[in-house]
Amino acid sequence: MSADVQTGGVRIVLPATSANLGPGFDAVGLAMSMHLTVEAKLAPAFVIEATGRDAELCAVIERNLILDTYREVLQRAGCKVVPLHLKLHNEIPLGMGCGSSAAALLAGVVLADYVGVLHLGEKGIVAEASRREGHPDNVAACWYGGFTVSAQSGDEIEFATFPAQPAWEMLLALPGSSLATKEARALLPEQYSKADAVFNVQRVALLAAAFAQGKMELLKTAMQDRIHQPYREAVCPLLKLLLPVANEAEIAGVVLSGAGPSVLVFLGEGTPVLAAETRLRTFVGGEVELISLRMAGGATVTLL
Repeated sequence: MSADVQTGGVRIVLPATSANLGPGFDAVGLAMSMHLTVEAKLAPAFVIEATGRDAELCAVIERNLILDTYREVLQRAGCKVVPLHLKLHNEIPLGMGCGSSAAALLAGVVLADYVGVLHLGEKGIVAEASRREGHPDNVAACWYGGFTVSAQSGDEIEFATFPAQPAWEMLLALPGSSLATKEARALLPEQYSKADAVFNVQRVALLAAAFAQGKMELLKTAMQDRIHQPYREAVCPLLKLLLPVANEAEIAGVVLSGAGPSVLVFLGEGTPVLAAETRLRTFVGGEVELISLRMAGGATVTLL
């Protein structure tokens, strides 16, 4: 990324992501059809113009995850921090388990790589953002798209990704309040039984096979979990309300999205979205926001 940003700029489009997907704790991520779009050019001072979801929060310059990451990566590389004029359009719910922090971290790293001509490459960008996130699942899925399995291997991220299955439709159920990932992680135990570990290993293997082979019928079993979801139900009430929906023929699977509190519902083949929305309302009531989604491709970076 060595273009002259003084005469041009860069446009970055990053998808929302849902991590874990039941048993795939800190290992599995899915790119979804909501995006963060960032356009950046050099400027005399830092400026953010924001539109879309949570625009007021996205426009705040202080403690802005994109800009903080941008500054820190450049400073660590010994480069000058050049002010930027950012135009943001955000579709990703903040603090809802939809990968908003992973998208922001990747945006910040890409901007630093572009302005500082750091030559990080894809692997370096993903590794740097994952280091800051603390785990690679959301970051890898956000960058590579589709269904992505990732693992930390020293300072590098090993991954395998399967293309999006556009025919698989989902509904994301959003409660009225957000949940900090740190709070959700604090609820998890330090140790698990052998039975619970085996239960999850079996199901995460089945989950990867289901996406690799496009076998939606496996999701009911493959999305079961004993590692994180049971411990997060208390602060993610939608999960307890919607898990029974997984037993219905029209629904393929139900999982907590990331660390919560939102819940991702996979619709069965041929299930109309409107019919599924109506059915979910009988479980959660009218105050919950429902967003229709499909799987998405990965990040794109375009020179302006």
